[in-house]
Amino acid sequence: MTWTAVTLALWLANTSLAAAQPHHPKRRPGPAKHQAHKAGKRPVFLERHVAAQKGGLPNVQASGAVVLDETGRELYARNPDQERPIASISKLAATLVVMDKGLVLDDLSTITKADIEAARGGARSRLLEGMTLSNRDLLHAALMGSDNRAIPTLGRAVKLSPSQLAAAMTAKARQLGLKHTRFHDPTGLSVENVSTPRETITLLQAVMRNPTLGPITERVQYDAHPVGRPPISYTNTYRPAIRNNVQVLGGKTGYNDDARYCLVIATKIDGQICYMSFLANEGKLTRFGDVARVADWIISRRPKVRPGTAASVAATVATSPAAASPASSLAAASPPTGPWAPAVSEVTPLSPVPALSPVPALSPVPFGPIQEPAPPPSGTGGARQERD
Repeated sequence: MTWTAVTLALWLANTSLAAAQPHHPKRRPGPAKHQAHKAGKRPVFLERHVAAQKGGLPNVQASGAVVLDETGRELYARNPDQERPIASISKLAATLVVMDKGLVLDDLSTITKADIEAARGGARSRLLEGMTLSNRDLLHAALMGSDNRAIPTLGRAVKLSPSQLAAAMTAKARQLGLKHTRFHDPTGLSVENVSTPRETITLLQAVMRNPTLGPITERVQYDAHPVGRPPISYTNTYRPAIRNNVQVLGGKTGYNDDARYCLVIATKIDGQICYMSFLANEGKLTRFGDVARVADWIISRRPKVRPGTAASVAATVATSPAAASPASSLAAASPPTGPWAPAVSEVTPLSPVPALSPVPALSPVPFGPIQEPAPPPSGTGGARQERD
């Protein structure tokens, strides 16, 4: 047999063998997921990619949401008063309680086996058994890194067991006038830790008013210094919400299988302070996408002024240093009239006059309450918690 015949025979044999093998077409990749399906677990998506607006409103994906301006007026709402699990947003109440109990910031506390048991089932912790830190460092670990072990340790520092701390947290909620907020455990692992979008904003505002806790919630980076060990660097879990048109003034994230992805946050957008709460969101990054969609929507509603119009002239005068002087205010309020007066479009800005006092910031344009129907309810999972 020649080499040509041998080659032909081998080729035919390989072709027949390949034809006999079952065909498994490649599966097209599905949506991005934080982790693969597990038995009995709901899939965890990174982000839902959706249109920025829907029906002229921000296309918020959270099942429960509310956006309030500085006066408490609703800019956007979806089921704002419906009770839902809030996961680690619970830590806002826990830190308020330990501060009320007289926590000494510079005292040292040590992580014990009991603290680890109280936080069992939660996200991975960098606070190891036997590690000693200041109570100040533990507050940062709890509010910025959402570390579950920090909470029972702080409770023990003010002589409260985990169950006593949870009861005190519910009492604190009643003191703040929160009728739908209650706690079964201090860390946020329990599905019985519930609140509403509106009431989580009140909770955040109480924390931000606290002279110790407020600056912690605003901080993005912090290094804790365990005794005799290398520093632990914390980055605030709400960091993905920060963008060019969103300044974050404070906030807290939360996640477990029942609560899903949660976020309560205080922002400054286009010079306007806005409080937002998004509960039961599918997608670790989708809650931050909700912040971005709301911010873009608020900015898009800003009145647009064409150059050369009376409104643009008034805006130029109002924001110039001359606007603060009585003379310029009188001139702006009483434009020239009569046949000799120029057309409105020909009016030029007044010459600058030294300001007598600082110019107050322009008030934001108020928006009326807006409601959007809720999406269909989704199922619930286990009590597992991961990094917020």
